[in-house]
Amino acid sequence: MRQAHGDSGATPLDDDEAAGLIPGHIATRGQLNEWEQRNITEAQRWALGRGGPDPLTIDGLRQLHERMFGRTWEWAGRFRTTEKSIGVPAPQVWTTLRDCVDDARHWTEHGTMGLREAAARFHHRLVQVHPFPYGNGRWARLATDVLLRRAGERPFAWGEEAGASARASYIAALRHADGGDFGPLFEFLGVDRA
Repeated sequence: MRQAHGDSGATPLDDDEAAGLIPGHIATRGQLNEWEQRNITEAQRWALGRGGPDPLTIDGLRQLHERMFGRTWEWAGRFRTTEKSIGVPAPQVWTTLRDCVDDARHWTEHGTMGLREAAARFHHRLVQVHPFPYGNGRWARLATDVLLRRAGERPFAWGEEAGASARASYIAALRHADGGDFGPLFEFLGVDRA
């Protein structure tokens, strides 16, 4: 199994990244998905509980990715060194992510906008940076949930009530935000800008 994800919207791995698969028993996509989900569920409990990471620090964000994927991929929690079809150029990952974190900290500490709007914008920026070889969407959603939970807010539903069409709506909303139109993302996440 050389390519971890080739399905719509997922970032494919290059051969070196795919070689970093830790569990030797995984032979199918279904086995990989099941294995990852168990690890992600454990990471969610940790991240959303006491002692979870600070999502407004680079270290906290790296630690979160490592907890989510560290039993699956050798490179979990390490920034990508390869170019992807999405994300900033690899040499710019650290500085662009630092800017994202600094902006989000400013928005939340100074009330520049409502917390849920700030969280939606933070999420978009995390996805846009795409700092890791793989798992960026799931990581960015959990990081955003942690940000909201730490502020005493409920996490976003991420379209769970929309069913199968949610992923397509989510990806389309992110693409609109890439162009500066956050309306569809706010609508998808239920962000009230009043």
